[in-house]
Amino acid sequence: MEICEHTVIAGEAGMRIDKLLAGLDGEYSRSQIQDWITEGRVSVNGKVVKANYRVQEGDRIEWTVPEPEILDVRPEPMDLDIYYEDRDVIVVNKPRGMVVHPSPGHLNGTLVNGLLAHCRDLSGINGVLRPGIVHRIDKDTSGLLMAAKNDFSHEHLARQLENKTVLRKYKAIVHGVIPHDYGTIDAPIGRDPKDRQSMAVVDSGKPAVTHFRVIERFDKYTLVECELETGRTHQIRVHMKYIGHPVAGDPKYGPKRTLPIDGQALHAGVLGFAHPRTGEFLTFEAPLPEDFERLLNGLRAGVY
Repeated sequence: MEICEHTVIAGEAGMRIDKLLAGLDGEYSRSQIQDWITEGRVSVNGKVVKANYRVQEGDRIEWTVPEPEILDVRPEPMDLDIYYEDRDVIVVNKPRGMVVHPSPGHLNGTLVNGLLAHCRDLSGINGVLRPGIVHRIDKDTSGLLMAAKNDFSHEHLARQLENKTVLRKYKAIVHGVIPHDYGTIDAPIGRDPKDRQSMAVVDSGKPAVTHFRVIERFDKYTLVECELETGRTHQIRVHMKYIGHPVAGDPKYGPKRTLPIDGQALHAGVLGFAHPRTGEFLTFEAPLPEDFERLLNGLRAGVY
């Protein structure tokens, strides 16, 4: 059982408490939060409140997260695009549209289901729903992902991510023509106070740094390569929106009128890390998906 607390900031004042708590980390649904409120698990300034309570700046919220249900995550045979595998790690090229790990209400068809069927020996550090998962990429982002097959490797890879020594490069088609060839976006990312289901650049956020370079310019779009120094939720998508060049096809952070692609035109094409056992630095590169290439050919031909 986990006890959590949060002090309401100015931008959150006036929100319903169930909506606020559901958006703080995005892991729990609003209906789950409402159940906790009904069960008396949520208090404000020491007093139990109802779900329609509207928070005020300075309110100190405490809530108790119950022990998670034991969920049966079943192996599912899949045709995984495996780039590397040994007894410690596995590197997979995830297609756009695939969720990385199960969550309550979404237990099937994820990358974890496929990995369990393929190797059955993933690390247990992240529990039953996220075995082996060291880092994630969004459902509608394609590209390379590493998973750990034992706890030793998981801890080693996680430490590399924390120390910013993992190489992660993405290609993206963004709206607008970026005039300069290189840039660095150093802007903290946290929950959007106006929309707790989204992330945004906010003063109270965690440090986030994205480096980018322009690869090709078109009439209304730019192809860029982004290199992550940090790994915040939706980092590239939020940072590119922040500088006025949102990722094409992004349903959350981009404009509705965009290029014809099912999900954001964002691909994790390069992944590099030191092997947890040998120390050798391994680098992998996955080509752009076919639909991404079609968009580029259409942009070059002036179709879009």
